[in-house]
Amino acid sequence: MATSERPRERLLEKGGEALSNAQLLAILLRTGDQGVSALDLAIDLIDRFEGFAGLESASVPELCELKGMGPAKAAQIKAALEISRRIGPSRETGKPSFHSASDVFSFLSPAMGGLSHEEFRVLLLYTKHRLMREITISRGTLSGTSVDPREVFSQAIREKAAAVVCGHNHPSGDPSPSPEDHALTGRLLKSGKLLGIPLLDHVVVGGSGYFSYDEEGWPC
Repeated sequence: MATSERPRERLLEKGGEALSNAQLLAILLRTGDQGVSALDLAIDLIDRFEGFAGLESASVPELCELKGMGPAKAAQIKAALEISRRIGPSRETGKPSFHSASDVFSFLSPAMGGLSHEEFRVLLLYTKHRLMREITISRGTLSGTSVDPREVFSQAIREKAAAVVCGHNHPSGDPSPSPEDHALTGRLLKSGKLLGIPLLDHVVVGGSGYFSYDEEGWPC
């Protein structure tokens, strides 16, 4: 595995939001077993117990049934999930909902409005358009950033998002979309329809305003 794709190095370079559930779990496990890497073991755990919710419900003996698992690793997983459970309620209370492009702009603008480079972010949403998680998909240059729709929707699939909203900034301050923005939005719309995870909007953040593809009738 290339160094940049190793879970720990990827987390340090791109942040935890860039990692899959299995990659995050692999960092927690640290080591695997003979002939099985920590990432392989993490993938097996995620598959067998159907994600973190299943791991939380599983007993320690059930976790230890999997080759490469023992009481120490099971305890690490249980401790991490308990920490997450205790943090959860306080986080959920403060999570915003998005019902208009202005909601999206108000949320993204403080962090993105003054950047000297382009960033592309995706907001993963629950069924009532409440924020599940914000993910930075790519960081670019003054003039642009590269975005692969597969990376946008692979994150949404992993997290079981009901819908997504995308946003990126224009360092020039002018939110008017470019031909490249039109083309990307078209690809994202088609991908979302195929996967059953709708793209609700793509908002371009400028210095003091925004452009919304949804408000403008999706001219792409």
